[in-house]
Amino acid sequence: MFGLGAAAYLEAPAEPLLWPLAAAAATLAAAWALARRWNAPRRLIVLVSLAAFFMAGGLAAKLRSDRVAAPLMSGERIVRRVDGFVVDVASPGAGGQRLVVAPVAISGLAPERTPRRIRVTIGQNPIPAPGSAVHLRAMLGQPPPPAAPGSYDFARDAWFDSIGGVGFVTGDIGDVGLDAPPARLRIAMAVNAFRWRLAQRIFARMGPSSGGIGVAMVTGHEAWITQAQTDAMRASGLAHILSISGLHMAIVGGFVFGLARLAVAAWPWLALRAPGKKIAAIAGLLSVLAYLVISGAPPPAERSAITASVAFLAILFDRRAITLHGLAVAALLILAWKPEAAGEPGFQMSFAATAALVALAEAWPRPLKEISTPWWIRWPQAGLAWLAISVAASFVAGLATGPFAMQHFNRVAIWGLPANLAVEPLSSFVIMPFLAIGTALEPLGLGGPFLAVAGWGIDAMVAVANAFAGVHGAQRIVASAPPQVLVVAFLGLMMLCLWRGRLRWIGAPMALSIALWPRPEPPDAWIAADGATAAVRTGDAAVLLRTDAKRFGAELWARRRGLEPTTWSLYGCDRRVCVPATGAPVRLALAWSRKTPDAETLSGLCAAAEVVVVRGPRPERIPPLCNDTVLLTGEDFAQGGAAELYRHLDGWRIAWAQPLRGDRPWSHLLTADVTGDR
Repeated sequence: MFGLGAAAYLEAPAEPLLWPLAAAAATLAAAWALARRWNAPRRLIVLVSLAAFFMAGGLAAKLRSDRVAAPLMSGERIVRRVDGFVVDVASPGAGGQRLVVAPVAISGLAPERTPRRIRVTIGQNPIPAPGSAVHLRAMLGQPPPPAAPGSYDFARDAWFDSIGGVGFVTGDIGDVGLDAPPARLRIAMAVNAFRWRLAQRIFARMGPSSGGIGVAMVTGHEAWITQAQTDAMRASGLAHILSISGLHMAIVGGFVFGLARLAVAAWPWLALRAPGKKIAAIAGLLSVLAYLVISGAPPPAERSAITASVAFLAILFDRRAITLHGLAVAALLILAWKPEAAGEPGFQMSFAATAALVALAEAWPRPLKEISTPWWIRWPQAGLAWLAISVAASFVAGLATGPFAMQHFNRVAIWGLPANLAVEPLSSFVIMPFLAIGTALEPLGLGGPFLAVAGWGIDAMVAVANAFAGVHGAQRIVASAPPQVLVVAFLGLMMLCLWRGRLRWIGAPMALSIALWPRPEPPDAWIAADGATAAVRTGDAAVLLRTDAKRFGAELWARRRGLEPTTWSLYGCDRRVCVPATGAPVRLALAWSRKTPDAETLSGLCAAAEVVVVRGPRPERIPPLCNDTVLLTGEDFAQGGAAELYRHLDGWRIAWAQPLRGDRPWSHLLTADVTGDR
């Protein structure tokens, strides 16, 4: 309920005021306390407490949003000079390697309007190390709006990360002399610089074939992972291994825990005088915290570290380490620290998978241990039990994360279960343990042999991914369901995991609602938020008008609507315009230059098309041939963002992205670029 309250804040159509949220949360908390004091019926106490936590989640999200508020870039998207410090090397985007920069000065911006952080794609420039003071020129603008109406809002993520501008570097990156930054920023950059140096050493040790994945699994840096490896891991259902999450924390923490407990047991004097299990729990806790620092503390790693820490602390306080109560405490701590996690796919998937696995562990029968059983009977039994547990765990985790994967990523890996079963022994017993040992010894120059073994395991894992990804139909595209269906699926999963007795199975059809819910008819066309490109639907395919521009957004829209992106020659494009060819499913013309076309060119576009998109400003005089044509210009996109077009009777219905975002701090399109070339 705390998470649902935070999610309700994120999805609210308007920014709520702080004092009504605080008053409502305080009132419900007081009502809960009074109900307990007066021995009210248990059902009433439960309902009031759930309502109080729901409102507390909304209040926490509001407080967090106000705390991270920072200036956003405004004005046109233009080239600006930037002096600042490299905070970290971000994960690569569609355009290449990216940096997170703490700007000291940005040309044309007053100090009070300078963003706290910006993220820039650096192109072919060498990657500067975190902590470097740099001077660069970059085309900067505010974080991008959703790629399509109702799709994921990346600007919201940027808001909670205090990133107020994004763009790409237009020249070389140079050094510059700057005054020392604040102490907190110096510490963050020092940690990130250590991580980057460690990543470079690990990559140099492991080589290009396995080093990129090895570095990603240790430090979180994905700078050296090839596109072929990423595609194979996604198609085979193994992409979750590339992101530092619960799997990595569990393996590292469990490996150190087991190693420490074995070391205590191997020393009889210590084993008789010290609680070996608690000593091992402390070692596991410290290893998880160290891994969190080395990984750069991305959101999935933070969530996993908190969950693992709660488990180790439970051992220290003589409680069961793996219970749904422990998971609830961990989830509440995560959401209280960062309430925006409730709207992130990573948190939703990791929480659902962990809840399902813990529920499975609680329900799994525990057979009695035999006494004096011969090894030739005991070992096969243990192998069959391990196989059964592995199959059940992979199956249950896949079912739990499936609704979120379909809704957010629109991909279903058909062979994900067997691929994960094949890779699980490699990741659990070879890759992660040897990466952990190699990383710990690498600062001493002794990590080479262990990293080499981990590299062999990674090569084998990639071979498995390629084998399953190469099977025909290994991956299916699934259209997103209406947003409210995901809430129904989540509640169904929680009922299956938390409820006792046969009534829990009522949650099964709810959990499957994402797969069973009928999808609406896809739109006939899509136009990017700045009018720079478009795509049209023909059957189950999405035809991209410009394959070299805004491809990420076009493919994101296509997958969300269950369409396969294609590049058929149904439209002819030159340096300024695209016009429909014979047989085009939608006669759509696109003037994608920032300069408004002249009257003659615009008349030609209107004569050839039923929908004309002009990226630049609206012309002062509309040619007569355009009177019966749907004409969309830069002003329309500045106000509405991305658009979806539906053929409706003899006309067109247009759905805009911006109205669906509401009036929120991260949703304001500030003076979009409609003023022509610059």
